Amino acid sequence: MRNMESWMKPTVIPSPSEERRLQNARDCTQEGVRAGVKAASIAAAVTAVPTLVGCRTIPWAKANLNYTAQALIISAASIAAYFITADKTILECARRNTRYDKTT
Repeated sequence: MRNMESWMKPTVIPSPSEERRLQNARDCTQEGVRAGVKAASIAAAVTAVPTLVGCRTIPWAKANLNYTAQALIISAASIAAYFITADKTILECARRNTRYDKTT
C-alpha cells in the first residue's frame, strides 16, 4: 500500500531558474557563515586580551569578575560579532542576487 501511494503522487520537476536560486541561497548562507566565523574569532581575540589583563591588574575587576564572568564577556562579544556579520553578509549577498525583470 505504501508503494502505491508513492507512485500516485505527482512528480514535480524544478525549473532551472529555481535550482539556480536555491544554489544562490546556499552560497549566500555559506558566505555568511564564513564571514561570521572570521568576525567571531577576531572579536574573541580582541576582547580576550583586555578582559584578561584587566582582571589581573584592575583591583575592582580582580575582586568582582570571576572566571565565569570573564568567559561570558568574551563569548558575548564573539556571539554578537558572529550574528551581526553573518546577517549583514547574507543580506548583502541576497541583494546582489536579486534581479528584477522590468519587462512589464
